[in-house]
Amino acid sequence: MKTAVIFWSGTGNTEAMAKALAEGAGVEAVNVADFTGSISDYEALAFGCPAMGDEQLEEAEFEPFFARIENELSGKRVALFGSYDWGTGDWMHTWEERVKNDGAELIEEGYITNLDANETELGELRELGKKLAGV
Repeated sequence: MKTAVIFWSGTGNTEAMAKALAEGAGVEAVNVADFTGSISDYEALAFGCPAMGDEQLEEAEFEPFFARIENELSGKRVALFGSYDWGTGDWMHTWEERVKNDGAELIEEGYITNLDANETELGELRELGKKLAGV
């Protein structure tokens, strides 16, 4: 199953999560600014973005990218992940609803960590990557 892991990270926490998930899926994680592919080429996609500001997706790069491609997610397997420093995870719940409303198959609840992921969480992300890619 052709799989992509696309992320934005400000401090490196979400990047580490992306790399673990991508390792499980057997692909390379790609920073959103470097993604040049077409969403239509993929059957499974993982998107990673930390909570920013008032529990929202990063506004300068990630949100514009996601808004542009979300109408292409129908019928695709999707995983969401990200880190946060404070709050209750509302940004992830809102993001999950967007993906479901776009007609994607959210393979499980969005995966969130408080700040940097520990070894157990990175292991869980590797397993999520395997599940996403059908490995």
